[in-house]
Amino acid sequence: MDRTIIRERYLRDSVRVRLGGLAANLLRINSFASRESNSAVVESLLDESKFFIEWTAREVEIEKAAELVELQIQLTRWQYNWLTIWNDSVQRRRVAEQSHVWSDRVLDMSGLLNG
Repeated sequence: MDRTIIRERYLRDSVRVRLGGLAANLLRINSFASRESNSAVVESLLDESKFFIEWTAREVEIEKAAELVELQIQLTRWQYNWLTIWNDSVQRRRVAEQSHVWSDRVLDMSGLLNG
């Protein structure tokens, strides 16, 4: 996968839309985590989401950037422990739930629902 092409496409959108895309990725993690066969897909979404944060955080207010960095750290922790998490249904469900919470936070941060 060529990240340069993905980055260029991603950066064409406004910050609001980019944050909406990040929120959608986090919701996909929540959805895909319900099936054990989706490990590689979820891990790919974790990685992509970290890049979305890297490419967007510098363009938002400092408070939002701090929250995004906190999310990026959480995604990195999940990736680091991925095999353990994925093989434990309780931990996998917890990641799904937390990714849904983060999705809601990022969507709110985007302002897309405010008109």
